[in-house]
Amino acid sequence: MIEPEFLISAYVAAPEKLVLSGGRWKRIQIPVRYGQFRHPRLGTCLIDTGYTPRVTAGRRSLPLWLYANILRPKLTDATLPPDVSVILVSHLHADHISALRDYPKARILLDGEALAHYRSRNWFGRTRKGCFAELFPDDLAERAEPFDRFPMVDAPLGLGAVRDVFSDGSVLAVPLPGHMRGHTGFVFAQREMPLLYAADADWLRVAILEGRSPSFPASHVLDDPIAAGETARRIRRFVEAGGELVLCHDPETEA
Repeated sequence: MIEPEFLISAYVAAPEKLVLSGGRWKRIQIPVRYGQFRHPRLGTCLIDTGYTPRVTAGRRSLPLWLYANILRPKLTDATLPPDVSVILVSHLHADHISALRDYPKARILLDGEALAHYRSRNWFGRTRKGCFAELFPDDLAERAEPFDRFPMVDAPLGLGAVRDVFSDGSVLAVPLPGHMRGHTGFVFAQREMPLLYAADADWLRVAILEGRSPSFPASHVLDDPIAAGETARRIRRFVEAGGELVLCHDPETEA
């Protein structure tokens, strides 16, 4: 049975009210996670890569420099493993793909339609969505393996139709639309309590479980606010049915 570990690559400070309806103006430390696990056949695998110095330091485009200086992520001492066989990409925001270039031999699994969409946009169209082509490996279009090429199965606890990315039932890619085009979560289905890593479906667990997703301005960055609301309700039903939930940015989630 695969047991994922979720590590914190960085923290970003923001008012709680920005990420939680009815929250306080007090600034909280929001983590940026990535997942790591060992597959019995494929070896070390990642879910996203978190923030790295490719975003926060060194030579960067002006848009990426501005992005980093607005959010000001503070990197932790967490280190990505040197050898990785597979990277599962939840979506293409900079805080999820910053180290893809550091793994030229890894398989990269992601939403193919989203990749095609953002590759076809100009720099402004990508930047306004928090996506930066300079973080894409030069051969990403050739190396990427779209989720839709894998077998379709039913996820546990009512999550619906998903893709079995390793064709063994261990890790399932579940579409979680709303946050960004192609946003995908991952279900570890063979655990006694199925675990859903829902990435950025919402910033805080309480926002999903209590229906307190933030409104403007946080909602303005969503790709599809209506779909995001339905995704939150679907995740809430999953948790109520006995599933375990991990989010990328929830301060209270144990990494």
